[in-house]
Amino acid sequence: MSTFLHRLGRFAFARPWAVLGAWLALIAVVAGLLAVNPPKISNEMRINGTPAQEVIDQLASDLPQMAGGQGMIAFAAPDGQRVDQGANLAALLSAVDAVSHSEHVIDPRAAMANELAKGAASPTLTAGAAIERVQHQLPPPVGAPTPLLVDGQPVPGLVVSADGQTALLQFQFDKQTNDLPAGTVEHVVDAATAAATGLQVLPSASMAQLPEIIGVGEVIGVLIAALVLVITLGSLVAAGLPLATALTSVAVGVGGTFLLSHVFTMQSITAVLAIMLGLAVGIDYAMFIVNRQRRLILDRGHSAADAAARAVGTAGSAVVFAGTTVVIALVALSVAGIPLLTTMALAAAATVLVAVVAALTILPALLGLVGERICSAAARGKRSEDNTHRFAAAWVGAVVRHRIPVVIGGVLLTAVLAIPALGMHLGLPAGSGYNEGSPQRASYDLVAQHYGDGFNGPLLVVAEKPELSPAEIADIYTDLRRLDGVAGVSMQLVSDDSDKAVFSVVPAAGPTDAATADLVRAIRDHAGPLADSAQVRLGVTGITAMGIDISDRIASAIPLYIGVVVGLSLLVLTLVFRSIAVPVKATVGFLLSILATFGATTAVFQWGWLQQLFGLSATGPIMSLLPIIVTGVLYGLAMDYEVFLVSSMKEAHVHGLRGDDAVSHGFAQAARVVTAAAVIMMAVFAGFVFNADPMIKQIGFALAFGVFIDAFVVRMTMVPAVMSLLGDRAWWLPQGLQRSLPDLDIEGEKLNRALDAERVTV
Repeated sequence: MSTFLHRLGRFAFARPWAVLGAWLALIAVVAGLLAVNPPKISNEMRINGTPAQEVIDQLASDLPQMAGGQGMIAFAAPDGQRVDQGANLAALLSAVDAVSHSEHVIDPRAAMANELAKGAASPTLTAGAAIERVQHQLPPPVGAPTPLLVDGQPVPGLVVSADGQTALLQFQFDKQTNDLPAGTVEHVVDAATAAATGLQVLPSASMAQLPEIIGVGEVIGVLIAALVLVITLGSLVAAGLPLATALTSVAVGVGGTFLLSHVFTMQSITAVLAIMLGLAVGIDYAMFIVNRQRRLILDRGHSAADAAARAVGTAGSAVVFAGTTVVIALVALSVAGIPLLTTMALAAAATVLVAVVAALTILPALLGLVGERICSAAARGKRSEDNTHRFAAAWVGAVVRHRIPVVIGGVLLTAVLAIPALGMHLGLPAGSGYNEGSPQRASYDLVAQHYGDGFNGPLLVVAEKPELSPAEIADIYTDLRRLDGVAGVSMQLVSDDSDKAVFSVVPAAGPTDAATADLVRAIRDHAGPLADSAQVRLGVTGITAMGIDISDRIASAIPLYIGVVVGLSLLVLTLVFRSIAVPVKATVGFLLSILATFGATTAVFQWGWLQQLFGLSATGPIMSLLPIIVTGVLYGLAMDYEVFLVSSMKEAHVHGLRGDDAVSHGFAQAARVVTAAAVIMMAVFAGFVFNADPMIKQIGFALAFGVFIDAFVVRMTMVPAVMSLLGDRAWWLPQGLQRSLPDLDIEGEKLNRALDAERVTV
């Protein structure tokens, strides 16, 4: 492979415009297709086969009017005024009318008129009358909202808070939110806002506009990465090339991913993860090659053309290995059997793959345009065979001298950081997870203040039994009302054949509260004596129930995936280093990094530690997808750092150095570029911490912190200490395995020897 990459690098260097022209043409094609078919991004998450999704699918078949996505808009009157009087009432009714007549919104008044037209033949009305007869036997909910009456008749779907300051409109779409045409939800919100003159209009978090994917924080992160490149490579020209390469690869990779959003359901977090990884690895991979080319020019006197070709053949081989490791780790996420996660992983993996190809083609083409200017005259005057960084040499010297305290201290530090992970609560973010001042948080707080937290995530309960009688439906209503954790119950609809009754259940706690999850499980385990004796089957769905099911499904997949990653780590590193101790050490270090990352993320986002430092003003559950995604991404990155550092130590060992000398020399040679790579990764990931979306915040923080712990605590501190303790035993491998394992040349050493021999001959 190294020989092929060497030829590829020489070709791209010699014909830069042909290579760059091909990439520009590809970008033009992707941009043109996106202009015709804009990306379809959703904030809805669903997993087929979960209990909540099965109920939705059944409703879509039997009661399609109840299977659509849920919508909720809050209206607030100015301070000191009521929403149900005078001009405010007129504006409110106008807004309700505008929403009800919006395309793809089921008009609740038409549905009610249809039931009234059936008269005594309507199971819904008959059951409703039975429920009214038993309501007086139950204690009234404290502070419960009341229906808005106009001319003595309730306005369907609209309730007013006890203090009269706010109103809440709940409605349904005729399709699931993700299946609606682009712009439908935004049109409904705009129609309500335009009609509700003088009122504050706050859509629920599920209806709010998606936050911008790229903001100021992300741009600052890239600028910090650029500064690190300038410091590392010592040249503005050299620093600009990895940035240009990474941005081009992201444009193609993420743009291509967007094109598939009409085929696969794609959340905003899917695109963000692809951008995060595409930028981070794209910059790092290109930097490895540029740095290698410059060292060949400055230390060994190669021409720019020869150095570029050799750098692509040697450092490019390491880039292919690194990229392949990340791609495999991401693709392996599909073992969880969760389509949502698989789509996310494949999109990120495709972007990483594009970044690898860009580093091997775009970068040498740009180097061909720059030519000998890649190294300034001043830099050439400082040419030196000794590339050892003084600080790195001093650091590894101190680590080796105090290796036992360093190892113990590293283990204790990561263990302490991991402690909060014991209390990690997984869930999907609700409006409460957004920062104060955001529309999503304002809507959540308004509803919670005037109606209770549970109104932000009502449950849809479906009771199923052949020929349910009105008395049985009333008993189910009573059983639901008496459950712990229920703030209110209302009947929505009874099927014409009386086989199904649909209730809306408002929990007392919020959508992400553990008590709400307990309530969902209690309902599914049957609500009370009636469900057991009459054999009524109860199903629960809705946004909140979907979130609970998704969290449970992903949590059950995490142990399997970690097992796959551990096995993959041991296998890959055994092949690379032809050693038993090194793979075990690397895998244990990775597990320490992951646990510390989970603990720190829990402490910041769930417990609220150091919130102000990271611009946060909200706490909540850890996003369900975070542990498994972060495990996959950090595994790929951790193995990269391990390979770059330890392969340098092994090279020193092969060339005759022993014990601590091999560890120190190898570390000092690789530390500068690994440090730069880690800081670049951290800068790019940390930029996303300041995104408005709580899911993006959490993933950005976890990846940035995980890179910090793994690169600087585990790889650059604990690894040299452990390698010093192991000494030459680190490279022991049973004779049988030595003969059977292939000899992987990931650094292109065979190519180096062949090219050096040619130079000597010439």
